[in-house]
Amino acid sequence: MAEIIAQSQPSDWRALDPQQTLYLDLPAGRVVIELAPQFAPQAVANVKLLAQEHYYDGLWIERVQDNYVVQWGDPDGRKPLGSARHTLPAEFVVPSRDLPINALPDPDTYAPLVGFSEGFATGRDVTTARTWLLHCYGMVGLGRDNDVDSGNGAELYAVIGQAPRQLDRNITLIGRVVQGMELLSSLPRGTGALGFYEKPEQRTPIRQLRLAADLPPMQRTALDVMRTDTPAFNELVESRRNRREEWYKVPAGRIDICNIPIPVRPGKQAR
Repeated sequence: MAEIIAQSQPSDWRALDPQQTLYLDLPAGRVVIELAPQFAPQAVANVKLLAQEHYYDGLWIERVQDNYVVQWGDPDGRKPLGSARHTLPAEFVVPSRDLPINALPDPDTYAPLVGFSEGFATGRDVTTARTWLLHCYGMVGLGRDNDVDSGNGAELYAVIGQAPRQLDRNITLIGRVVQGMELLSSLPRGTGALGFYEKPEQRTPIRQLRLAADLPPMQRTALDVMRTDTPAFNELVESRRNRREEWYKVPAGRIDICNIPIPVRPGKQAR
C-alpha cells in the first residue's frame, strides 16, 4: 500500500472541504470528521448548526463502550438546542440515482452490493435503488432512542471497535473520522451499563466542536484524502485483497469493505 501511495498522482487525492469538515477538539488533541451531506442532508445541516452555535462546547464524552462506540453530548439533557431542530426524519437510506459507486467484487453479509461512493463505504440494493452508509470503524452517527426520528445530533457517536454492521439502516450516519481516531479509541472505558461513565469526573470534556470553515485558515488542519474513484485506489483495494508481502503465505483473495483503509496525508495549508 505504501508503494501505491508513493506512486500516486495529485489527481488521485482531494482536499477536505472546510464546509463539510468538523473539528472535535479534546484536551489530548483534535479529531477531524468529514461530513457526508449527500447521505444525510438534514442531519448534517442540524449538526453544523449546533456546532456554529457552540452547542457542544463544554459538553463531554459520556460513554466509551469497549469494542463498540464513543458517545458525546449532554448527559443531563439540559442544554438548549438553540435554533437547531429538535426532531429530524430518519435518513437511514438515500436514493441511488445520484450516487456513483465503485463496487467491490466480493460478497457482503449485510448488503447485496458494497463499494465506495464519494469517499465513503456504502451498501446498495439495486432492486430498491437505495444506498446507505456502513458502520465501519470511525463512522460517526446520531444517537437515538427507539423512535426513528429521535436523533437530532445532540448526541453523537463514533465507532471504535469491530464494525457493528447490524446498525446499518437503523441509525443516521453523518460522516467519518479521518484523523484523530487514536484520541477516541484510547479513552478509558466506562464502568456503567453500555459503557457510560458513572461519575462526572470520569468524563472527557469537549473544548469545542467547530466547522472548519468557521475557523481562520491557519487554525485549520489541512488534509488530503485519497479519492475512491481512481485506478490508484482500485490498485490499493486489490493489494489489500491479495497481500503479497513476504510475511503472508496464503493471500485471502477477498476483503471485507470495512478493512479497506482510505489513506489520508497532510495537505497544503491555506492562507
